[in-house]
Amino acid sequence: MVITKSRLVLGATAVTLSTIAVASLGIHSRGQALFKASPKELVDEVWQIVQRQYVDGTFNQVDWQAVRKEYLSKSYSNPQEAYKSIREMLKKLEDPYTRFMDPAEFKNMQVDTSGELTGIGITISQDEKTKQLVVIAPIEDTPAYKAGVLAKDVIIKIDGKNTKGMDTNQAVSMIRGEAGSKVSLTIQRDGQTKQFDIKRARIEIHPLKYSQKKTPAGNLGYIRLNQFSANAGKEMQTAIKDLESKKVAGYILDLRGNPGGLLFSSVDIARMWIDKGKIVSTVERQGEAEKEEANGRALTNKPLVVLVDKGSASASEILSGALQDNKRATLVGTQTFGKGLVQSVRPLEDGSGLAVTIAHYYTPNGTDINHKGISPDVKVDLTKAQMEELWLHGRDKLATLADPQFAKAVDVIGKKIAAVGAATAEK
Repeated sequence: MVITKSRLVLGATAVTLSTIAVASLGIHSRGQALFKASPKELVDEVWQIVQRQYVDGTFNQVDWQAVRKEYLSKSYSNPQEAYKSIREMLKKLEDPYTRFMDPAEFKNMQVDTSGELTGIGITISQDEKTKQLVVIAPIEDTPAYKAGVLAKDVIIKIDGKNTKGMDTNQAVSMIRGEAGSKVSLTIQRDGQTKQFDIKRARIEIHPLKYSQKKTPAGNLGYIRLNQFSANAGKEMQTAIKDLESKKVAGYILDLRGNPGGLLFSSVDIARMWIDKGKIVSTVERQGEAEKEEANGRALTNKPLVVLVDKGSASASEILSGALQDNKRATLVGTQTFGKGLVQSVRPLEDGSGLAVTIAHYYTPNGTDINHKGISPDVKVDLTKAQMEELWLHGRDKLATLADPQFAKAVDVIGKKIAAVGAATAEK
């Protein structure tokens, strides 16, 4: 998958509450062009994109031709009336990830490229069954992360307003704001209600951190990937090459709390670990599969363990699924989020935008993980107390032997390293 001027294909299917210039991706708002579509033309443009690209050819058992006739028969005196009709049209699909963004919302959509954003730093989605707003994951070292927001938290109120029936666009509009201002989130977690008053900030995001770890299993390379941004692949390449030069015996790749990002980024990174084999296949409405495979250019073949949890979503699941199915890595942790859909983000004529679900993706073994997630090879659950201690109060313990999931990863990779040594000795 590639970024083009007409569309950006995303592996993630969520909204990050932030502000980034989409022009930095090469997606140019055609609303700045001399020609601007009339409101009715805009309605038809959205209808046409869905007609051509939407993953479900039945359009959720909706007569999509009749929908076009209904909404083009209306008169529109201003863009806002068209925007309302577009949202009504898309609601018939009952797909929270196919969504319209007005020019302001589109401009403020997080596309994970410039590395700087304004917001509180959470990625949210609307649960397809309950229609509730759910936190996929907080971004590390952001206001939401520091306040204690966790993956799978349900946002029931924003500044005191009930979010029942609220879509992600409305939520984004309410939560984002000027740096230094505050927003109040009422969260439901494990049957309990909590309130967080969070100060918005300008956030600089680094998708990757890495270091050497002296452990009982030996000298290990530890890489924590926070999101699959456009420059994540380059940073991953730098990390692996540097750690290889330090003669590490194996690697622990930490994808916990990584909500996903760009599909091509996950494929590029998979190729750095897998020398041969399938990585992912995407299947569009017509049933045509586009397959991505390794290209024989892996940067290392040393033992690898991947840490995952319920906040590992979308592009994280593509990478971890590829590594697991190719038997390249052992997955340690808990069940992943379960996001197996791909969106295309399109700019529209007046500067607004449309995200439309265009495909399902499948792991190399043909597994559809949507709603199910990926099961780790070695399950390590954390109690509520352990989770809050580790992620909220004792972050200095993350990726140490005081981190139960990391400690298990060290144990697992120690056995893998020993097995490699034994095999080498036999030769």
